[in-house]
Amino acid sequence: MDTTFKSGFIAIIGRPNVGKSTFMNKVIGQKIAIMSDKAQTTRHKIQGVLTEENAQMVFIDTPGIHKPKHKLGDFMVNLAENALNEVDAILFMINADEGYGKGDQYILDRLQKVNSPVFLIINKIDLIHPDDLFPLIDQYKEKYDFKEIIPISALQGNNISRLLEVLKSYLPDGPQYYPGDQVTDHPERFLMGELIREKVLELTREEVPHSIAVVIENIEKRNTADTIFIQATIITERKTQKGILIGKQGSMLKSIGKKARQDIENLLGTKVFLELWVKVKKDWRNRQQNLQEYGFRDDEY
Repeated sequence: MDTTFKSGFIAIIGRPNVGKSTFMNKVIGQKIAIMSDKAQTTRHKIQGVLTEENAQMVFIDTPGIHKPKHKLGDFMVNLAENALNEVDAILFMINADEGYGKGDQYILDRLQKVNSPVFLIINKIDLIHPDDLFPLIDQYKEKYDFKEIIPISALQGNNISRLLEVLKSYLPDGPQYYPGDQVTDHPERFLMGELIREKVLELTREEVPHSIAVVIENIEKRNTADTIFIQATIITERKTQKGILIGKQGSMLKSIGKKARQDIENLLGTKVFLELWVKVKKDWRNRQQNLQEYGFRDDEY
């Protein structure tokens, strides 16, 4: 009987909105990365841990690689690119429905410099006709020498188990880095902020979603109450955005709070009282001090 234990770190990279976070949540079996149909949702490296009897796979969901427009964008792209140098395997994910684009070439150029095995993961195959898959595979084969090409549907779970088996075969023998019941390396405080931000992405429009940050100000359990009290501030760049976030008679903020509270209760397994404020910090995405203050630190690289 084979008693070797395999373990390793696997980066998931790709253009914004190809389904990296959906894939991560499906593999881990619970929500640890926020999902949105708006591009550039992920801003940090989110590590998801999958532990099986003979292997532990640590997935790193990186921000979508894109052309930065501000210092926050620079931070996100640096984070994604630096992840490539410290992993045992790389999943380059593309959207089957969109096919090859300029953004893919930008990533492929960077992959020329890495030593880790690279797998092409064609996601959202449920959105295309099976006959359209083969020309897509041929197109990418010409551009890079992938170890393997695996079509999946992260949303429906199609072919995920095969992908995991293939990955395991490439991982080195190694230790179990995290306890078997741990699914992420991020503290609950970080996940709470992300769940609030997800609801802003879901409920607001146009210029608001990407100009916000969420700061968890206070978490406390008062007396013997079985409720956790959380106070959080949503930071935005302009007064007009603050108005949108609060809404008529506070209606938008109430909706954001209600939806976020439900997800945080699921995360913590307890009742939650969530209090939200909105503050304006002009041009915070370009101010180094604000970026550090809101958790975008260079030591994440």
